[in-house]
Order: sequence, then structure tokens, then C-alpha cells
Amino acid sequence: MDQPIAVAAGLIFKAGNLLITRRPAGSHLAGLWEFPGGKCEGDETLQECLQREIFEELGVAVNVRNRVETLEHAYPEKTVRLSFFRCELAMGEPEGKEGQAIAWVNPDQLGDYSFPEADTKLLQKLLDNEDWWAGK
Repeated sequence: MDQPIAVAAGLIFKAGNLLITRRPAGSHLAGLWEFPGGKCEGDETLQECLQREIFEELGVAVNVRNRVETLEHAYPEKTVRLSFFRCELAMGEPEGKEGQAIAWVNPDQLGDYSFPEADTKLLQKLLDNEDWWAGK
């Protein structure tokens, strides 16, 4: 089996809401919502990858905080190892630089969005950690 693809994803909270982005048409899992981030390139660390991807996708700088979860998921065409980090907006206001929709959602709204299978494993953990939403 191929090595899993290393992917870093950011959990960016602000004023009791969490930032999610919609996968653009034509991409893998198009139309589903996700946490911003992407595949690591070369020898960059997960944290470096996350800062680069979030800047490219959303035009903002983030401070990457603690890793809250790492999980592996096998799709028919590839396996991903997703590492989720809490992030803090350092500079800028997020906007969809690649034409993707973005949304700030509260815990009650999280279930209204469709996420890729790999991300759904994290949703319950998000709901269980009220402190994160409060910025603690």
C-alpha cells in the first residue's frame, strides 16, 4: 500500500465560530466542506505546510497552536493522514482566494454542512470541546 499523504488542517476559531471552506468544483470531494489546509510539500513540517496552505487559500497569516487530532482515512483512490491543529488568526480577514466559499459556523450549525468522511471523525471532538469555541 502507498504511504499515506500527509495533510495538515487548521481549526480557526473566532468569536465562538469555526472557519470552514467548501471544496471547489473539479477538485477531489468537490462541494463538501472542510477545514482549511492541504498536502505537505517536500520536507516542510506540518506547521509550515498549514501556514503556507492557509495563506494561499485564504490570504491570512495564522499562528499554529497545538495538534488536537491525527487520523488516517483510506479513500478508494488514496489514503490521507490528517493532522488537525488549533490556529489563531494573526493577520488578515479570511477570503476564498481560490473561488471557494467560506463560512463561520457555531457548534449548532456544524451538523448542517456535509464534510468528507475523514473530517467527520473530528466533528464530535469539536462538539465535545466547548473551550475551543470560547477561545480557551
